[in-house]
Amino acid sequence: QLQFVESGGGLVQPGGSLRLSCVASGFVLDYGAVGWFRQAPGKEREGVLCISDFGRVTTYADSVKGRFTIARDRAKNTVYLQMNSLKPEDTGVYSCAVDFVGECGPSGPDDYRGQGTQVTVSS
Repeated sequence: QLQFVESGGGLVQPGGSLRLSCVASGFVLDYGAVGWFRQAPGKEREGVLCISDFGRVTTYADSVKGRFTIARDRAKNTVYLQMNSLKPEDTGVYSCAVDFVGECGPSGPDDYRGQGTQVTVSS
């Protein structure tokens, strides 16, 4: 059974850092493209970053350039989202999703997604 579990969210002060994890079971993440999305209160879900099966990174949110990175740990079947220099506008529910073909695409992968983890940036 395919399942994604996101973790690592929480409350952090502006300027702080968090590392989110997306652990998969029932699917080898290496075979697909994995992306991170976020949804702020009252706003639509938006793509953040995606890593293809070949390791190519696509950035969907210009606001995270230079602050967020995405990486795989093949041994742990996990994809991470490292978030630095966090801002209040980064607050939202962050979730991961996969494209089984391995392509990030113009809007991000969406064949299957997890439930998400809450990130709150506030002083």
